[in-house]
Amino acid sequence: MITKSENRFIRINFITIIVTLIVILAGGIVRSTGSGMGCPDWPKCFDQYVPPTSASQLPANYEQKYIESRKKKNERFAKYLESFGKPQLADSLRNDKSILVHEEFNAAKTWTEYVNRLAGAILGIFLLLLAVFSWIYRRSATRITVLSWLNILIVGYQAWLGSIVVSTNLTQWVVTVHMLLALVILGIAIYTYNYAKELHKEPSVIMYRIAWLKGFLFFTMLISIVQIILGTEVREAIDVVAKALQYNARANWVSKVGTVFSYHRDLAVLVSACNFIVYKMVIDRFSGKAWPLITANYLMVVLGVQLVSGILLSYFGLPPYAQAIHITFSTMMFSLQYYLYLLVYRTKTYQSA
Repeated sequence: MITKSENRFIRINFITIIVTLIVILAGGIVRSTGSGMGCPDWPKCFDQYVPPTSASQLPANYEQKYIESRKKKNERFAKYLESFGKPQLADSLRNDKSILVHEEFNAAKTWTEYVNRLAGAILGIFLLLLAVFSWIYRRSATRITVLSWLNILIVGYQAWLGSIVVSTNLTQWVVTVHMLLALVILGIAIYTYNYAKELHKEPSVIMYRIAWLKGFLFFTMLISIVQIILGTEVREAIDVVAKALQYNARANWVSKVGTVFSYHRDLAVLVSACNFIVYKMVIDRFSGKAWPLITANYLMVVLGVQLVSGILLSYFGLPPYAQAIHITFSTMMFSLQYYLYLLVYRTKTYQSA
């Protein structure tokens, strides 16, 4: 029987997953509105805990101050890259003059980025609570405790990387790594949630072979991650095009992105097909109110929203709301795939007579 303390952990874990998705949504809004440099410093915003609402509230000579601060932080980051055997990345960072270009103050962008940071701070609090409450599993399910505390370390690294995103003026590959780390944090939270829920349950008995389903689900997750990475590269390429066009002629941005957009669009067909196959395999093997079937149904809904938002982005001039929806639902799709994989993975396999 699940104890009250274990139920508390499961509830907090579920809330943490939702908050993580909200943080990713907030990050998508920041990207789609071009608000990534709304706060030129970190963790404060214009050296204030509550950011300014007008240019008259800005610190004196803040531009030069933050540029000098960026130079120092970026040099430390370059040395960090060199220590990991990445001298070319370090040199490109040192020689990229666009990093030090100052962005004009915009109150809307500043507060958009600030809300994103607040969401990240709230996530940090929930992850800390989760780690503390995971102590009840230190003997019965040690991996839950270990992974919960590991997530604290990862989110700390993620926060530091967020400061690098700001100091490098949204350098593309740094933003991509920042996004992938968010998936790692989310994946660990989903794992501990499922493990804690299933700890006192007997695995389901299904009178079919499900090895193929497990393997195909894993493959589907892998190509979905590749698709997310390609999506971040498309976003980065669009940023370059947008700057070159001085943020005008938005309807023409997609056509100027190049082959990476074609790869992303074509892979979407494979991702969709794989998810439909997964759904068919699940409904053939589960029935009633089985959680794998319920999860697969949610997966189809999310896939539908994802496809619609992709069409809007491709053929309707990259509307910002569709960008935020697209990145959030791609993460939700991965989350449901992973949760479905965990549900199926713990299912006993029997060969039918």
